[in-house]
Parts: sequence; structure tokens; C-alpha cells
Amino acid sequence: MPDESSAPTHPALRVVVVDDHSIFRSGLRAGLDPAIHVVGEASDVPSAVAVVAETRPDVVLLDVHLPGGTNTSASGGAEVVQRVAAEVPDTRFLALSVSDSAEDVVGVIRAGARGYLTKGASADEVSRAVHAVAGGDAVFSPRLAGFVLDAFGAAVGEIAAADDELDRLSAREQEVMRLIARGYAYKEVAATLFISAKTVESHVSSVLRKLQLSSRHELTAWATARRLL
Repeated sequence: MPDESSAPTHPALRVVVVDDHSIFRSGLRAGLDPAIHVVGEASDVPSAVAVVAETRPDVVLLDVHLPGGTNTSASGGAEVVQRVAAEVPDTRFLALSVSDSAEDVVGVIRAGARGYLTKGASADEVSRAVHAVAGGDAVFSPRLAGFVLDAFGAAVGEIAAADDELDRLSAREQEVMRLIARGYAYKEVAATLFISAKTVESHVSSVLRKLQLSSRHELTAWATARRLL
């Protein structure tokens, strides 16, 4: 009889599955490695933000296109990453989507996801990717890695220039700048950062002055051009 104690094991990982199709969530839950424990599910942006904040999983398996988003400049999946990253910094995100477009891949990676698989991946591939992402690695379906390399390679010079401009802003002003540029209203920024709307307004005025911009529309264009969103 084989010695069970000698069998290879992985640390149990806590995972949240976010997808607006319940059948897909059920199938994914059933097919994952037994060492991966699904501790929550969600079907839209608000419920995803809530369940991730509540359960604080190791990894979130995240569809790119989700209903319920409020940020018009980002996909639903990217918005989830953006909204919970500051509150749950140790959680890592792995996008899992039918889409293989460069825009979707680069958008969710810019938001902070650590990898991107298409839904053609097998359950074993997804399980291996979850373990890899939890360990700090980046994982991509083979043809998608090129999108990321192209996008971030071209951005090196722009990022260096943007760093000089960002040095003019305080850490809090940078937080406010990114949220405003993503389309958040003053009240939403205030709630996210636990400050007053009046303070948000003051920070925005300071940001515009320091960057020599005249409106939040110009700020959005400025941040987008420098790949800061």
C-alpha cells in the first residue's frame, strides 16, 4: 500500500471565482485542483468587490467582461482589480476570459492582474496557473504574452517621462489623480479614500495646477497617454 505521507502536496489556496455565468462558475469549481478551495463567487463588479474584501482570498479568477461597472474607462474585470487592490493588497488576480483581444489583455494587466488565460484552457492548466500566480509568477496563454511584451516594452520611455511629472504630486494627490482620471465622481473618490468630497476637490485643483491642466477631461487624457490607468 503506498505511503500517503510521501505524496506531493501543495499549500491550500483560497480562491474566489468571478464570472457572470453560473454554469461556468460551477464547472470551474468542480474541475480545480482539490488543494484549491473556492471560498466565494460573484457575478458582477459590486458583488466581486464585496466578496473579495470579505474573504481576502489568495487568488481571484476573474472574467474580463462583467456587468455592474461604473468606470467607463475600464472593463468590468479591470475595475474590480482597481477597486480592491488598495484594500486587499496581498490578493492576486488571474484573468480567465473568452476574449483574446490585445485591448482586453493589456487593460486588465495594467490594472494589476498577474496573468491571463483564455477559457479554452483545461482545468489542470487553470489549476497550475492559480498556484503559479499565488507564488508570484505571471502566467499567460502562449499567444497572449506577446501583447503584454509589446505594450509594456513600448511604454518604457513614456513611463520614465511620466515618473518625472508624477514627482510633482504627493502620494495622496496621485491616488486622487488616478481615480478621477478613471472616471470616479468626487463622492466616489471620497468614499474610496475615506476623505471628504471637499478634500478631494482641493486635491484635484492642486493636481491640475501642478500638471498645468485645465479640466478633468485633460487629466484623463494626460493619464491615459502616460499609461497610468
